[in-house]
Amino acid sequence: MQKLQVSLTIPVPNDMVLVNKVEFEEMKANELKGIYWNMKDLEKRTTRKSEWLKENIFYQSRFRKILDSENGGFVYYPKTKGQAWVFQASKMSEFLEKQFSKIFKEVN
Repeated sequence: MQKLQVSLTIPVPNDMVLVNKVEFEEMKANELKGIYWNMKDLEKRTTRKSEWLKENIFYQSRFRKILDSENGGFVYYPKTKGQAWVFQASKMSEFLEKQFSKIFKEVN
């Protein structure tokens, strides 16, 4: 196989940084680690209202057993009125990605 070597200079704007693909993937994977969402954050991420999220995800027994922090999950279910929902962002995001078809399978 023949090779052609070309010397080329491409300017990189000051507000940009070049990183290798592996490093970029690691940065994306760590983006949500250590971050907690509340219900408003989750509504923004999913574009679904809290009522829909509760009815179709959080109060579904098949999901609650996985999600509930009392079962080792990553969602804090409020115990009393006025308490906030809390979601471990990295794991909640991963759950939504992996369970998409199951979440929407039974939704009308």
